[in-house]
Amino acid sequence: MKITAIRTAASTGHCMHLWVRIETDEGITGLGECVHGGHQALAIIHELRRRLIGRDPFEIDAIFEGLRRGYVFDGGTGGALITALTGIEIALWDLKGKALGVPIYELMGGKFRDSIRVYADCQVEPSMDFGEIQRVVEDVVARGFTALKIDVDIGAYTGDRRRGGGRPKDLFNYTADEWEHQRMLELVDMTTRAAGKDVAVAVDVHTRLDVPSAIRLARDLEQFHLLWLEEPVPPENVDAMREVKRASSTPICAGENLYLRHGFRDLLEKQAVDIIMPDIPKCGGLSECRKIANMAELYYIPFAPHNVASPIGTMASAQVCASIPNFLVLEFHWLHRDYWASITADGEDIIKDGYIQLGTRPGIGVELNEEVARTYQYPGTTWFE
Repeated sequence: MKITAIRTAASTGHCMHLWVRIETDEGITGLGECVHGGHQALAIIHELRRRLIGRDPFEIDAIFEGLRRGYVFDGGTGGALITALTGIEIALWDLKGKALGVPIYELMGGKFRDSIRVYADCQVEPSMDFGEIQRVVEDVVARGFTALKIDVDIGAYTGDRRRGGGRPKDLFNYTADEWEHQRMLELVDMTTRAAGKDVAVAVDVHTRLDVPSAIRLARDLEQFHLLWLEEPVPPENVDAMREVKRASSTPICAGENLYLRHGFRDLLEKQAVDIIMPDIPKCGGLSECRKIANMAELYYIPFAPHNVASPIGTMASAQVCASIPNFLVLEFHWLHRDYWASITADGEDIIKDGYIQLGTRPGIGVELNEEVARTYQYPGTTWFE
């Protein structure tokens, strides 16, 4: 079997969802998804086509590493190049599973579990009162989720970070003032009260704090027994993250902005976090993230992937989560998009009662409904050309 074509398309969702289709001379195809690569990743995939035509699609690791090393001076350690390679890698796994008639987890040594626990990223806003937060949480719990996550970094995406009294704050300053600190605690307090004892709560601050602010927040959050506090400080300085981890019993989770197992080495060797969260359709793909999980297991660190992908990328991530012992929980970030289920070929929600059930369908186990996906085609892109 030889690769004959690599085609791409892209849809809007949480971000650009970049689809990669690999075709072969035997008529078997594979579909991959990568995220947060943007138009750069799209252009890179088109550049890589000439080096993929004629290759044996079963040589997944060799293809990935050969291309990565071949472009090491053009970003072969992170960023859009790795994300582009990730989309290709996932498509190759899907193709191989279909060719052999087995799910991807079988090709990775079999599964440790039949179902993958999923947590819902919730839309809790800083302006909400307890009643509003309670309604958000009740909706999530009614859908069967046993874990959820909220963002507490005030106005992180709107730029409206304001102190009490409405005075604007310097957006480049990592120090949380008293109003911000207290408001973060209030949001967590209201959410955990609404969730009760049977629903785990994680909290994300998106790298927005300096070390003293992060330590203070982590310590003051200990009373709430959180699932984790996510990325309290920027990811560039592993030693700074370790200082926060050592200062508090609140579990610290990080890793969504790292690439390849090389990017996780210091984080793991220095035991700077309690939980790691690679973004599988972004940072290197299925084989690479299984290697990252195996590295983490040496330090008894759980694996809880960050995930903003569609059902295609989510189910691909679930294949990895099934094949490792130290899986904790997988993110779901499409709670408020009504085309989550309709974007799949069978139109069914892959998440049922807060879990993904792994069946025996070959490859990833789910197909894209191109008609639906194309109605959300990303501006300025072509469709599987």
